[in-house]
Amino acid sequence: MSHPPQIKIPATYMRGGTSKGIFFHLQDLPESAQKPGSARDKLLLRVIGSPDPYGKQIDGMGGATSSTSKTVILSKSTKADHDVDYLFGQVFIDQAFVDWSGNCGNLSAAVGPFAISHGLIDASRVPRDGVAVVRIWQANIGKTIIAHVPMTNGAVQETGDFELDGVTFPAAEVQLEFMDPAADEDGAGGAMFPTGQLVDDLEVPGVGVLKATMINAGIPTVFVNADAIGYAGTELQDAINSDAKALAMFETIRAHGALRMGLIKSLDEAASRQHTPKVAFVAKPASYQASSGKQVEAGSIDLLVRALSMGKLHHAMMGTAAVAIGTAAAIPGTLVNTAAGGAAREAVRFGHPSGTLRVGAQATEVAGEWRVTKAIMSRSARVLMEGWVRIPADAF
Repeated sequence: MSHPPQIKIPATYMRGGTSKGIFFHLQDLPESAQKPGSARDKLLLRVIGSPDPYGKQIDGMGGATSSTSKTVILSKSTKADHDVDYLFGQVFIDQAFVDWSGNCGNLSAAVGPFAISHGLIDASRVPRDGVAVVRIWQANIGKTIIAHVPMTNGAVQETGDFELDGVTFPAAEVQLEFMDPAADEDGAGGAMFPTGQLVDDLEVPGVGVLKATMINAGIPTVFVNADAIGYAGTELQDAINSDAKALAMFETIRAHGALRMGLIKSLDEAASRQHTPKVAFVAKPASYQASSGKQVEAGSIDLLVRALSMGKLHHAMMGTAAVAIGTAAAIPGTLVNTAAGGAAREAVRFGHPSGTLRVGAQATEVAGEWRVTKAIMSRSARVLMEGWVRIPADAF
């Protein structure tokens, strides 16, 4: 009986913000996986170790959470005035599915460093010391991200003293600008508020009618008030993720929000579109102890936000959801802005399970419609391992 050999594929394992993922240069992938389709999805599933009925991803590079079951494919940009094309794949843990419907804001911080280190940026545009500006085309949603990457002695600076709640060790700061972050599901720049309202009445079976702000910015997100669903906004992961009834409730909210936002045509489609939209609940500031043991004081934040990703409460905050938070906070009348005190603002600091995060957004109202020119936040990134991943040759 013959057995297929393992093949080697060049790859880099990177942390970006509070996520980790496997980064590939497009041209390093096997030819059949260099284009979208079944072969690419099967390859990435096998790399990550999915689908895994045990939910552990033991036989792959995944970490058995939504934050660590991620893949990135990069190439020199085909888009004018951009340096690199960035494609993100969220890999399901227990299902044979890769969701390409949205971006990962956290891993966006690692795109610039990878692109520079792998020669995807014109060397004349990369200073030996200082800050390299990398223009990224986010291919999933058709948006521009500008990364400001620190350089030292001709190499990407990865160590530093920038601290990010949810990440154990300090590192170098990478500032990200998400340009014109409102987008529809195809990245075509659809309405920021797809229902036309800052706040809607969302009828959710088994829950009732909830006030909801549904926004397309960074990533489609459904915001509800914490107290409307029985929470304080200070909850940590175990309070939600150990409660099957709560998780089912959030999935029902997410599915009905997706339908109302026009992201799906029927509720049945929600199961295969887990990455978007996100669901988050907000509350006014309150003191709490973060998962690290750090005390977060009410006076140090503008509001509380908890968000779910891939069916679980996130341990910190997704970068794209942070863009949605900053955008909604800048627009008077949204649930996020109201929880933050209702004043006009260009930046907000919110409390999440791991600590706090500051995000800025510049919003203007033109002819009765809101537009955000950009959202800004800082993350960090670091190479954890580089070399090759190996998978059986018949895996794809």
